[in-house]
Amino acid sequence: MELIPLWIKLSYTAFVAATVALYVRKYPLWNFLWFSDIALIATVPALWLEDNLLAGMMLVGVLLPEAAWNGAFFVRLFTGVRLFGLTDYMFDPSKPRYLRAISLFHVFLPLLLLWMVARLGYDPRALAAQTALAWVVLPLTYWLADPKVENVNWVFGWRARQQTSMPPLAYLGLMMIAFPLLIYLPTHLVLLQWFG
Repeated sequence: MELIPLWIKLSYTAFVAATVALYVRKYPLWNFLWFSDIALIATVPALWLEDNLLAGMMLVGVLLPEAAWNGAFFVRLFTGVRLFGLTDYMFDPSKPRYLRAISLFHVFLPLLLLWMVARLGYDPRALAAQTALAWVVLPLTYWLADPKVENVNWVFGWRARQQTSMPPLAYLGLMMIAFPLLIYLPTHLVLLQWFG
């Protein structure tokens, strides 16, 4: 018996296919190393395979950053107050509206992943698996992304610009510890409480 309806699998897959096709034309390929983009794409096989480990990994990886993205976006949308720069591009009139509209996946992706984990169950191995993925993605991002264009996954500094307070590789090492300890572990503990 399928736990996830076919219409959700089909519509989400079509959305991701269209998004990837558009992003390939508009952004450098290293843009796909953002954890949110990895989660966007990896949710397709998680849906079709009804894989609770893959769904849990993606949720552990993006729930807190997406909550921050949504908070910043909706506060600025409704009040005009800029909390931080994570969603500045959504209010940049030089960027086409259709491109900004596609980025609204940040709103529904965490909700979809939460729903999937509620349906499929939470696999506690998600913390270790997401940490292993991050330990591959963060160095790849550091080597492939251009810090003058975009600070993907904050591997060059916590803000939009490069940090200069420590050697770059030391900062990367710090991020490889910070993601699992400050983002993944708290999310994992909450998911164990909710879906354990």
